[in-house]
Amino acid sequence: MLFSSSLLAIVGAGEQPSLSPRRLCLFNTVTGTALRELNYLTSILAIRINRKRLIVILQDKTYIYDLNSLAILDTIDTVPNNKGLCAFSPSSEGCYLALPASTTKGSVLVYNTVELQSLCQIDAHRSPLAAIVFSSNGMYLATASEQGTIIRVHLVSQATKSYSFRRGSYPSTIYSLSFGPSAELPDILVATSSSGSLHVFFLGQLINQRRRPNKLLGSMIPDSVNDVFEQAHHHVLHNVVPASVKSYVTIYNVDNVPSVSTVSALRASIFIITYDGNFREYSLNVTKLNESSWSLEREFNALETISDNPC
Repeated sequence: MLFSSSLLAIVGAGEQPSLSPRRLCLFNTVTGTALRELNYLTSILAIRINRKRLIVILQDKTYIYDLNSLAILDTIDTVPNNKGLCAFSPSSEGCYLALPASTTKGSVLVYNTVELQSLCQIDAHRSPLAAIVFSSNGMYLATASEQGTIIRVHLVSQATKSYSFRRGSYPSTIYSLSFGPSAELPDILVATSSSGSLHVFFLGQLINQRRRPNKLLGSMIPDSVNDVFEQAHHHVLHNVVPASVKSYVTIYNVDNVPSVSTVSALRASIFIITYDGNFREYSLNVTKLNESSWSLEREFNALETISDNPC
């Protein structure tokens, strides 16, 4: 869906021509009509969209379209991308696309879809990538490798490793990453993994307090030191979803609210939906004293809701 508009980009998963995984349909939910169809020789693995661009990800090619005219602006030959892994900035100004640049290590190609040229390549991890996401303004990029123990946040304009967070000591597949919706500095980053836990990392205070003094000093500090972050900035809610069930997480909103102790606090609403249709909304409250509390606001199964209320 293009934000909260009536435009949907739909790809099928069946053998019938109308549900072919090689066919993209742009659909208007208000009029109930198909606006345009695009067909490809191989299966479509991912679709990304913002107000300027439509991105279509195939196994070894990526197509960039102008959203209004649907003219092809560029075609990128990529390394084999069987999972359709990509990230696309929702911002029309920082209109960046991130794609895997290697199948053997966690390198990311960042491409400017407005100027139609490569911006940089970031060597984020030693292992291949498992998840990538941009902040809402496109300034920051979060990455996780197949190991899943370290999540890194990069400042795109400098193409350098900026901040590292340890999710855990044992490998786990990161299913989803999501930044808070802030239009300026991203305040929090959340992740779901195959362990069934929800991880929350706080960025705002760190970004303000721990800026690198200069490139020379940064190069003199070993990566093992730069990668160490205080656990106080990491909060975990266990057993959010069953282990090994794929899930998608997004931060609906983040508010600063006064707490009873007059200490400013942060409240976040976090949505999680699993591949078997279970939806959960959690509320997280964290004070400046780093005291946190969770509450489950609502949950339902979307697939059961649809079957109980057929169109």
